[in-house]
Amino acid sequence: MIQVPEINLGGILPALVLSLAGIFVMLMCLFMRKGAVPAAAIVSLAGILVAGAANSHLRFLNEQAFSGLISLDAYTWFFNLLILIAAGMTVLTSVKYLTDDELDLSEYFVLLLFSSAGMMFMVSANHLLTIFIGLETLSISIYVLAGILPANLKSKEAALKYLLLGAFSSAIFLYGAALLYGSAGSLGLPELSKYFQSGKIGQMAYIGMGMLLVGFAFKVAAVPFHMWTPDVYEGAPSPLTGFMSVGVKAAAFAAFVRVFFESLISIQVNWVDILWVLAVLTMILGNLAAIVQDNIKRMLAYSSIAHAGYILIGMIAGQEAGTSGILYYLLAYTFTNLGAFGVVALVGRKGEANVYLDDYRGLARTNPLLALAMSIFLFSLAGIPPTAGFVGKFTIFSAAIKQGYIWLVVIGVLTSAASVFYYFRVVMKMYMESPEAEPAKLQFGPAMLLALTIAASVVLYIGIFPTNYLNLAAQSVKPLF
Repeated sequence: MIQVPEINLGGILPALVLSLAGIFVMLMCLFMRKGAVPAAAIVSLAGILVAGAANSHLRFLNEQAFSGLISLDAYTWFFNLLILIAAGMTVLTSVKYLTDDELDLSEYFVLLLFSSAGMMFMVSANHLLTIFIGLETLSISIYVLAGILPANLKSKEAALKYLLLGAFSSAIFLYGAALLYGSAGSLGLPELSKYFQSGKIGQMAYIGMGMLLVGFAFKVAAVPFHMWTPDVYEGAPSPLTGFMSVGVKAAAFAAFVRVFFESLISIQVNWVDILWVLAVLTMILGNLAAIVQDNIKRMLAYSSIAHAGYILIGMIAGQEAGTSGILYYLLAYTFTNLGAFGVVALVGRKGEANVYLDDYRGLARTNPLLALAMSIFLFSLAGIPPTAGFVGKFTIFSAAIKQGYIWLVVIGVLTSAASVFYYFRVVMKMYMESPEAEPAKLQFGPAMLLALTIAASVVLYIGIFPTNYLNLAAQSVKPLF
């Protein structure tokens, strides 16, 4: 007799709303043909707002749905909210980018909504197969978005590289899941947890765990699985690069943390040392490689790699303090990086011509508010108070010290200090150097102005008044413990 699984559409309503909004935008663009970008952006924002309202009730749940395939809890609520923020900010920063370049690419917003829906399935997954479905949904959309610029060869190169390496990492993840299924007889996280707690663990299960770790490490751009990041970030449209750096990373870390802390926590001693090495390599290589970059998108790409190393410190520290530190860090990083890439998109003008550090010379003279916003974002990335980035690093480092990872924190602090050099180099060029030629006055669109204002304000506000947001992060990780 076939057992029909329970249906709980309310649990997946945020993802359903985004999917329906994406379908509506796609159909709408068939009739509008030309000039559909502003209308597509408005509908996308409306869908994101409705999805946010539909997500609100998840904060007060702690249950499973669809026969245990997904978890509906505060942890899912937090990451859904983070993804919606990233998607909404990306829509705002993309409108001017697309209209200035005369790109009638309304399908851009369709793919953005579909990828966000995939991320939501990934963060709520309570089953390895659900994680894989969400992973592929978001990945396929991002592959297309990375190569969406019609006359840009770097964009095509970025899409091809991401597709090839992404497919390879997905295959590794899926094969690891197959090995775990062969060992435990299930892909559900609770069943895997019982298997690893039994003490009767076969070698095949350890290999499967290692393959899962490789798959997640690729998505979060941890060294040595970071190879795709600089080229893809450089070639993709700047607003999308910001979305990739925060949305994909947040979804991957959400699933990473849930799998390893719900299913593999009983064998933490077997994987924590591996993460220790990955974190150190990621922080060192990310920051050192960023120092020598003269392209700001590649510099921010290596910076993104380094930040994955800092977040891994939170995973190594574990416990509620380390895990809640990850959530706060990702919240701060979302507004910071989306704001930084918004500035990059604005300064780049048509065709992303101005993406080198020297293009930021004298920006404070011609566009003082834009230079101020960029400085706030760079200070936050460097971990300078009173920005949110400082609180995020302080929280994660404090949790690691409490667990005895002194040397790991020392390396984190030293690499963070090294990052000040390349972040401040941009600030120096904006405020203390003159442009080689008289630059044209940048024109802010209302959507871009709103996005940059929100990002800069939030980065400062949650850095100066972090208590409520730290408590919110601590409450959101309770379902994992």
